[in-house]
Amino acid sequence: MMRSPFRSRTPHPPLPAPIGTVRAEARALRVRLGGRTVLSEVELVVAGGEVLALVGPNGAGKSTLLAALAHDLPAESGEAWIDGRPAGAWTPADLALRRAVLPQSAGLSFPFPVEDVVRMGRAPWAGTCAQEEDDEAVRGAMAAAEVTGLADRPFAALSGGERARVSLARVLAQRAPLLLLDEPTAALDLRHQELVLRVCRERAAAGDAVVVVLHDLGLAGAYADRVAVLHQGRIAAEGPPAAVFDAELLSQIYMQPVEIIDHPRTGEPLVLPRREGREFAP
Repeated sequence: MMRSPFRSRTPHPPLPAPIGTVRAEARALRVRLGGRTVLSEVELVVAGGEVLALVGPNGAGKSTLLAALAHDLPAESGEAWIDGRPAGAWTPADLALRRAVLPQSAGLSFPFPVEDVVRMGRAPWAGTCAQEEDDEAVRGAMAAAEVTGLADRPFAALSGGERARVSLARVLAQRAPLLLLDEPTAALDLRHQELVLRVCRERAAAGDAVVVVLHDLGLAGAYADRVAVLHQGRIAAEGPPAAVFDAELLSQIYMQPVEIIDHPRTGEPLVLPRREGREFAP
């Protein structure tokens, strides 16, 4: 029988740390996939208490950077650091206590009920004192993702949006101080897109570091503390959305003219594609 990596030895849970503690770093990170350089010398720091959005056009390297930070992809050169050490220095068990990863898609071959899928997020804590929190963590995560009413339904029978929220609940139940979320809003309706980003803000307010890949620049502008704009495997700009969202820069990177306006009520930057007005025949 294959032995679970989470039970290989006594795990060492992360220590409590104040907001602002660096939870993840990319240090001169370079990644090649299929003979092609996907990331080039990327430098990035992620601290507890903030939401960092990774944005950019298709193929810019956003998901690759997220996977490299999670230590799910090997780097050709440079390093990913998590919780003050090179990610490769942690055992799988210790790494799973420090970072939780939400991939773009999640599939299961067996008809697990939703509650069991969410409970899978608690596996890294087996054998620790936090194991006593499993039931509370699962209930809280399901409530936050609004999937409590789906608890007994088979995961495979859910819609795409419902699966996405169950997968988010699994990540939340893990209670890791670093959340790495790859396009968590892609399959969701308007209400649940907002829900997911509110949850990200709540986790950051509680001290977690949240890195989220987003295509919707409006969501990034509204909810992220910082934005890293990726272009051809490099970070073209990084900082607060109001400073980074520049019409000339984004138009060049996305190869689509855009304009930036401030939200009339909140002042948040809104990125809009520049379109010609419709012409109607008299």
